Amino acid sequence: MKIFNRKFRRDYQEIEKYEVGISLTGPEVKSVRAGRIRLEDSFVKILGSEVYLINAEISVYEYARPQGYDSRRTRKLLLHKKEIIRLKTKLAGPGGLAIVPVSCYNKGSLIKLEVALAKGRKGLEKKKLEKKRDIARNEKREAKEYLKS
Repeated sequence: MKIFNRKFRRDYQEIEKYEVGISLTGPEVKSVRAGRIRLEDSFVKILGSEVYLINAEISVYEYARPQGYDSRRTRKLLLHKKEIIRLKTKLAGPGGLAIVPVSCYNKGSLIKLEVALAKGRKGLEKKKLEKKRDIARNEKREAKEYLKS
């Protein structure tokens, strides 16, 4: 099971990746294993000396009691202290960097989240990237048709 943040490649340019643990409750773990997590509008924030995943949606597990459950609650991420300090210093520097979740997957019995230190793309950069991908796709299609005939 691996769930991707589909907007990441389009909206951000990746600089560094980190594999982090995520603190979840029992029903949330079962829901994530079933693939019911959305990372599209979520982001990572460092508050004090702790790192949190904000606005990620984990749907209610169908066999759990949903009284008072908030699907978009803030969840704590588990990183080493050295990694947190490294991220803090890079975010404080110039460059407009952000920490964004890339994917969520299970590694054995653990649920892991892949986060990236990334730089946001502007609207024009996004259009150029999409145009470049379209050209590459068309060239590949034409080459395939040429080889058929």
